[in-house]
Amino acid sequence: MILQALNDYYIRRQRSSDPRDRLPAFGLEEKEIPFVIEIDAEGRLVNLADTRTIEGKKKVGQGFLVPQGVKKASGIAANLLWDTTEYVLGVDTKGKPERVALQHAAFRARLASLPPDVLSDAGIQAILSFFNGFDVLQFEALAVWPDVLLINPVMTFRLHGDVELVCQRPAVVAAVALIADDAIADGTCLVTGKAAAIERLHTAIKGVWGAQTAGANIVSFNLDAFSSYGKAQGANAPLGKPAVFAYTTALNHLLARGSRQRIQIGDASTVFWAEEAHDLETALPDLFGDPPKDEPDRGTDALKVLYQAAQSGKFSQGTSSTRFHILGLAPNAARIAIRFWETAPANELAQRIAQHFDDIRIARAPHDPEHLSLFRLLTSLAVQGKADNIPPNMGGEVMRAILQGLPYPAPFLNLAVQRSRAEQKPTYARAAVIKAALNRIIRRANLTASRPQREFQTMLDQTNANPAYLLGRLFAALEKIQEEASPGLNATIRDRYYSAASSTPVVVFTTLLRLKNHHLGKLQKGRAVQMERLIGEIIGELDDFPRNLALPEQGRFALGYYHQRQAFFTKTELANNQEESK
Repeated sequence: MILQALNDYYIRRQRSSDPRDRLPAFGLEEKEIPFVIEIDAEGRLVNLADTRTIEGKKKVGQGFLVPQGVKKASGIAANLLWDTTEYVLGVDTKGKPERVALQHAAFRARLASLPPDVLSDAGIQAILSFFNGFDVLQFEALAVWPDVLLINPVMTFRLHGDVELVCQRPAVVAAVALIADDAIADGTCLVTGKAAAIERLHTAIKGVWGAQTAGANIVSFNLDAFSSYGKAQGANAPLGKPAVFAYTTALNHLLARGSRQRIQIGDASTVFWAEEAHDLETALPDLFGDPPKDEPDRGTDALKVLYQAAQSGKFSQGTSSTRFHILGLAPNAARIAIRFWETAPANELAQRIAQHFDDIRIARAPHDPEHLSLFRLLTSLAVQGKADNIPPNMGGEVMRAILQGLPYPAPFLNLAVQRSRAEQKPTYARAAVIKAALNRIIRRANLTASRPQREFQTMLDQTNANPAYLLGRLFAALEKIQEEASPGLNATIRDRYYSAASSTPVVVFTTLLRLKNHHLGKLQKGRAVQMERLIGEIIGELDDFPRNLALPEQGRFALGYYHQRQAFFTKTELANNQEESK
């Protein structure tokens, strides 16, 4: 079904009325070409054009439509009219002159194999003349030549004065299409159900984070153990050449650098598309990814549009019933693993995504962003906040839970609690994770429970009598008393006692309650009475201090602590604003 959906997406893009929206036609691909050899009609070298521009810290070549490249492994196989410097010019850059000579011979043989009417094209004739009179000394005088020898870049040809490359000339493109269509049907394609020439080796998929830079495959059979009934390679999953071209071209386009239809979620490179042009195709990166520094409100704006669409079922582009597809890919040696795959009507998907953002919404400080990206949630659970330390499967499992409306994976809550204990603080992002994970657990349990539990609110819930939640509130109140009693204190009871208080309350709270009397004595009488009353209200709901708290209860403790701290902060801000308005 995945390959069928990608094949349909390719067909959809090819039918676009705007030529700029169309993907490469059968037999062509878009390729970064850093250098273009410009020659005149007689084959004389005019220039070696450097098409590279600086993107970030890298120099990136301009993209051109060229004949589709051949599948390369350890052997020698040349592309038509474009390839690396060693293939095109026969110049050794790695100290293997014998192999380079064979590569260059293969490149020229591929050129000579073109039909006679194509060989008579002015561009092809110019290239043949160029090779007949080739002299590497012409290139050595060029300023960019040292770069060429260093990186062995991809290059191709263009007639001086032309805009198109030689490989883009009408005669060449027509010949490529004819060759691609001329294969004899020898099987039935699993994607289209039609008779077709079965592709032996599928085009590599590039752009999956962590996979081989040369690309990897979704469909691949390179050992006898993977084969059936004596069939070799692609015959084990018979796909016609047009279908293979379509799904690989579509997927490489979705994964390409700068694509607005992909995001990175942990180790899962995630792409999404619809059966027709749709708002969600470009909204998902803003919803789940971090906003760019120059547009910090992009995620918040996308969230508002999502809520409106989820409530009304209306989109400015596309319909509520449009089928939407989301695919998560992860590296797996020389192959690509399917981390998750979800397909659903757009409105249903929008409602599930909106539910996720409802679940993670929690009270926050003014400087905290309203929109919490999935990347930020995941890094808040990682050691040192580094993306490299996110557990391998976590991103994909969380995304699956969001898209299918399921409870979040257990490690999502566990890691949020553990990192809060390790760093002695439930941060905004961790508190959001804990609230969301607990509420989904409660929501599922309530489906069969005779006495439904209450879900946790966005802000402080003074009516919540859960012991762990109350203990978290109590700890926050005791810390607040200490802070007000000793302004400018570098470390509070949180830095020393949070971990123990959240796991073994009976060991810690008796000591903390005894110490709080000393701190209360330093406060103004009215404030001391106010804080004493708050502590009394919280303790009045507790029967006793538990000996220990299980991990989910530690999550409730963290949530109670966070909610109470935010409530203190909100009251302080309100008092300051009232004072300023007088």
